[in-house]
Amino acid sequence: MPTRTSKSVSAGDLSRRDLNRATLARQFLLQRTSMPALDMIEHLVGLQAQTPQTWYVGLWNRLEGFRGGQMSDLLERRQVVRMALMRSTIHLVTAEDCLWLRPLVQPVIERSTSGAFGRKLAGLDRDELAAAGRAWMDERPLTFSELGARLRERWPDRDAAAMAQAVRARVPLVQVPPRGLWGRSGPIEHTSVESWLGRRVATDPSPATMILRYFAAFGPATVRDVQAWSGLTRLAEVVDRLRPELVTFRDGEGRELFDLPDAPRPDPGAPAPARLLYDYDNLLLSHADRSRVVTDDYRTRGEEFVATNVMPSIVLVDGFTAGTWKVLRQRGTATLAIQPLTGRLPEPVEAALTVEGAGLLHFLVPDDNHEIEFVASGAPWIGLPTAGRS
Repeated sequence: MPTRTSKSVSAGDLSRRDLNRATLARQFLLQRTSMPALDMIEHLVGLQAQTPQTWYVGLWNRLEGFRGGQMSDLLERRQVVRMALMRSTIHLVTAEDCLWLRPLVQPVIERSTSGAFGRKLAGLDRDELAAAGRAWMDERPLTFSELGARLRERWPDRDAAAMAQAVRARVPLVQVPPRGLWGRSGPIEHTSVESWLGRRVATDPSPATMILRYFAAFGPATVRDVQAWSGLTRLAEVVDRLRPELVTFRDGEGRELFDLPDAPRPDPGAPAPARLLYDYDNLLLSHADRSRVVTDDYRTRGEEFVATNVMPSIVLVDGFTAGTWKVLRQRGTATLAIQPLTGRLPEPVEAALTVEGAGLLHFLVPDDNHEIEFVASGAPWIGLPTAGRS
C-alpha cells in the first residue's frame, strides 16, 4: 500500500489493450483457475443471473472442471442466493455479500420501481404494503402473481403487479430453489432474506468496501464505471476519500482511472484465449465505457439485438467481441452455431473456438451428439430456438 497521503499515486497512462488485459485477468478469462466456486462468486461480487441458468456458463468459463451441480448444491445449502441487486437486476451472490450489498443498492431499486410504477402506487402507504407482503412471503415463498393477488384482496382498487413490485423494492427478497438449479426448473417464488438465511441485512454498509471490491474484479476503472455497474450515483467523494489506498492512471481520453496497487495488470501483448461468454456476462455490462471489450462492430449489431429484444451470447477473440453463438438442439444432436460479427474468422481462431466449443457442449448437453457450425456473418438470428439449458 502507498503511504497515506491526501493523494493517490499516479502511475501513467493505460491503453485500451492495457485495460482489456487487466479486466480479463481479474475476471479469470485469461486463464481458468481451480479456486472454489464460492470464492469465485465472492471475488466477482456476484454474477448477473437474470436468466435461470445461462450464468452457469460464466462459471464454466472461469473455473477448471466446473460442474453445474456444484453451484446447485451451494444454492440449496443457502450459501449463495439469487436476488435483485446492482442496477435492480438479478444477481447470484454469496449469502454473506447479499446482507450488505442489498441495503447499499436499495436507492437504485426504489428509484427503478418508482420510475416504472410510481403513478399506480401514488397515495399508498408503502411501508404498510411491504409489511403485509413480507408477512405472507415469510409464511411460504410466493410468486409475484400470487403476492399481487393477496395484496389486491386488501387493496382492491389498486394494481396487483405494481403493489408486488413495491414490496420487492422495500423487502430484500431472494428467489428460492428449485428456480435456478442446474438442469431443473421451478416457479419464480420469493421469500425474504431474513426468512431464508435467518439473518438481517446490514444497517450501515460501507460503499467504500463495495468500491474496493469492484476495483479488484473490474478495474482499473473510472468513477462513472463504478456507478454504471452499481446503479448508484454520487460516488466521486467516496472514491476521493479512498485515494490514499489507490493508484491512478489516465486512459486514451484523459479520464482518471483508479485501481488497487497490487491488482494484476498484464502486458497488453499477453495472449487472450477465445471464449464463449453467456448472454449477461459481467465482462460486458460492468463499465460505463465498454470499449475495453466491446468493438465498433458489436455496437453496430447491437441495434439489431435491441430491436429483437434478445441479448446474445458473445464470442471473444483476442479479448474483444468478435461474434455471437447459440446452441441449437434437434433430435438428439446439439449444434453450437458461431457467427462472426463481420467477415470470416481466421482458421486458427476457428480451430481454437472448435476446441472451446467442444468443451462447452460437453458441459451443457453431455448426452447429445455434438456438432459445431460457423455461420456466415450477417445472417439473422431471429426465429432460432432458445439454446441449451438456459
